[in-house]
Amino acid sequence: MKAPKSLTRELVTPEGIDLRLVLADGGERLGAFLLDVVFILIALIGLTLGTIGLAFLFSFRSADVLGVIWILGFFALRNFYFIAFELTPRAATPGKRIVGIRVATRDGSPLTANAIFARNAMRELEIFLPLLFMIAKTSDIDAWIGIVGMIWCGVFVFFPLFNRDRLRVGDLVAGTWVVVAPRRVLSPDLAAPESKLVFNEAALDAYGIKELNILEDVLRRGDEETMRIVAARIRKKIAFDHPVAEAEFLSAYYIALRGRLENRLLFGRRRRDKYEKV
Repeated sequence: MKAPKSLTRELVTPEGIDLRLVLADGGERLGAFLLDVVFILIALIGLTLGTIGLAFLFSFRSADVLGVIWILGFFALRNFYFIAFELTPRAATPGKRIVGIRVATRDGSPLTANAIFARNAMRELEIFLPLLFMIAKTSDIDAWIGIVGMIWCGVFVFFPLFNRDRLRVGDLVAGTWVVVAPRRVLSPDLAAPESKLVFNEAALDAYGIKELNILEDVLRRGDEETMRIVAARIRKKIAFDHPVAEAEFLSAYYIALRGRLENRLLFGRRRRDKYEKV
């Protein structure tokens, strides 16, 4: 299914490669968040049952301590669930993985821990604080405070609907956005053609998994100008001067690099990108 133009963005990576990204729409982001809420609730139920089991084990003599443990567990789930999963290489919570979306930086640079922390720290103001206003009894809140709270809720909850990139306030602060991440690791159809080109180990150690995925996107798009620029950059990087067409060179290098990375993975060595030491 072709992505709507309103959600398609052109992005030039730090490597100088022009890629086309598709932003996650509101339904995908909401669906991922609701799935994550379900997973958090399941974990919370497990925490509650575990706490009750400990209470029975200690004959309720440590009820206060167990209550503190439950509160700390709930705090950790609410605040660190999203951060912990988005700090992984996939940059996605279980809900995002199921829906097929992930977090990425808006300038194409590597996603940092600071950015992940910033976008998730804002969730307390964007979602959980508005929820507290909604479930609080009106009799317990001054009328004017209630009005301010409703305005606050409206600003943060509906903010993604009023900007073209579907950004939360947390995304705006952190310099991130949420993009569609199709489940595609290494495409077999790009590895079908055979080539006589041979690359030494130094040439194949010049790049990692991230660059392999970028190269796959370039080959899939088939844009001649982009392929020419990318081929020139790779040739210079690996000191390859054999005269061959850009498409054949890139396909051959893709096949060789993929094989190199797959072999390294068999021995438990995973190289994420060209900046990680071999």
